[in-house]
Amino acid sequence: MRDALTLALRHAVAYREAEDHAPVAAYTPASVLTARLNLPLEDHPTPAATVIDDLVAAVDGGLHSNTGGRFFGWVMGGSLPSALAADWLTSAWDQNAGAAAVAPAASVVEEVAGEWLKDILHLPAEASFALVTGCQMAHVTCLAAARHSLLAARGHDVEHDGLFDAPPIRILTSTELHGTISRAARLIGFGERSLTLLPCDDLGRLAEHTLQNALAAAPDAPTIVLLQAGDLNIGAYDDFATLIPLAKKYNAWVHIDGAFGLWTSACPRLTRLTHGVELADSWATDGHKWLNVPYDCGYAFVRDAQAHRAAFAHHAAYVPQGVQTRDAFDWTPEFSRRARGFATYAAIRELGRSGVAGLIDRCCTHAHSLATQIGVLPGAELVWEPQINQGLVRFLSPDPAATAADHDSFTDRVTAAILADGEALFSNTTWRGKRCMRISVCNWQTSDEDVTRTVASVARVLAAAQAAD
Repeated sequence: MRDALTLALRHAVAYREAEDHAPVAAYTPASVLTARLNLPLEDHPTPAATVIDDLVAAVDGGLHSNTGGRFFGWVMGGSLPSALAADWLTSAWDQNAGAAAVAPAASVVEEVAGEWLKDILHLPAEASFALVTGCQMAHVTCLAAARHSLLAARGHDVEHDGLFDAPPIRILTSTELHGTISRAARLIGFGERSLTLLPCDDLGRLAEHTLQNALAAAPDAPTIVLLQAGDLNIGAYDDFATLIPLAKKYNAWVHIDGAFGLWTSACPRLTRLTHGVELADSWATDGHKWLNVPYDCGYAFVRDAQAHRAAFAHHAAYVPQGVQTRDAFDWTPEFSRRARGFATYAAIRELGRSGVAGLIDRCCTHAHSLATQIGVLPGAELVWEPQINQGLVRFLSPDPAATAADHDSFTDRVTAAILADGEALFSNTTWRGKRCMRISVCNWQTSDEDVTRTVASVARVLAAAQAAD
C-alpha cells in the first residue's frame, strides 16, 4: 500500500504545483483520452503502483485546472490545503458515515461541522442539517421535508401512502431557477408541472406583487415558495424580508436556493444581500463552491427538524441506533455515505470566521475587477457588473453590419480562443437573449496577479479574433 499512496502523493503535489504555469483548460481530445484509457480488461492482476502511474499518464491534458486561481467557469471552487488533506484521510479511513455506531468519529465531526455552518451562515440554531453530495441533493432533502410538512398538515402521510390521492403541491419560483430545482421536483414525485415560473424585475428579483398574485390565485393550495440567494448568471437576491412574511400569510413553505450566494451571509460587507433569509423554512448551499472543499459536498438546513427527520428516518435491526450522536441516514437520502464532514470541519477550522469572510470578499473584488477591466477592452461590452462574484461580458463582432446573432457567435468564438490560449477558463451562458461570457470567481487562490494575467490574455485573444474576423 505504501508504494501506491506515495506515488499518489507525488503525482498530486506535482499537479497542484503546476497550476501557475499549466494550461487552465483541458486540451487533450476525448478521442485520445479514450484510446489511452479504454484498454483491454486483463485476466491477471496489475501492481497498484503501475495502475497509478498509468492512470496519471493517461489523463494528462484531460483535466481542467479548476483547483487554480485562474479558473472562472461554472461557479466552481478549488480545495483548501486542510480540506484536501482531510479528504485524503477520509478515503484512507474509509468510514461509512451513515450510522453513528459504524463511524463514531465521523458522526461527531459532522455534528460539529453542522453547528459551525449554521453559525457562519447566520441560520436558526434550532435548524437541523444534512451533509449531502451537493446542492442537487440538498434541494431534494429540503423539499422532501417540505412535502412531509405540507401534506401532514392536510392529514396525509406521504411516507406511508406515497403521493397517490395526495393534494398536489405547487412550487412558486422565478424564471431564474436552476436546473437542480426541476430535477428535485422530478425526484420527489412533484414533477416539473408543479413549477410555476414567475417573471423577475430588471435586477433579477421576484417582485412582491407578482408573488402576491400567484399566492392569491390558489390561497389554500399546499405551496412551496422557492427564492434565490444569488442566481447563476448575475448573483441576484430576492427580497427575503418582504417575500418570506408574505408567503407565510398563505402558510407556504419557503425554501432558499443559496448554492453559492448564501455564503455572503458570512461576509460583513455583503450581509445586506441576505437580510431576512433566516426567516425561511429551509436552505440549500454547497461546500465545494465557496467554502473550497473537494467534491462532493453540499449542505441542507431545515428549520422544522421533526419534518426533516420524518422524511428520511429508517432503522434496520442490524444497525445499532445512535444514542449520543445522531445517525446521518435519518437526515439524508443516502444510507451508506462518505464521511464528508471531515473536509468541511478542516476547512472551517483552517479559515475561521474571518478567513471565510475574507475569502468571500476577495472573490467578489476579483470578479468585479475582471468584469470591469474586460468590459472596457475595445470590442468588449460589460453586460452585468458584479454585485458579488458573478459578472457577464460580451464580445462584439467587428463587422459593421453585424447582427445580434453575429455578436453571439463572435462571443462564443472568443471565449473558445481564450480557453485555447491556456491562461484562464470561462464558461458561456445565454442571458436575456444574449450570449455572454460568464465570470465566476470562487477560488481561494485567485489573486491580483491572476486578474492581471487573465485580462492581458483576453485582450490579446480578442485583438487576434478581431483581426481574423
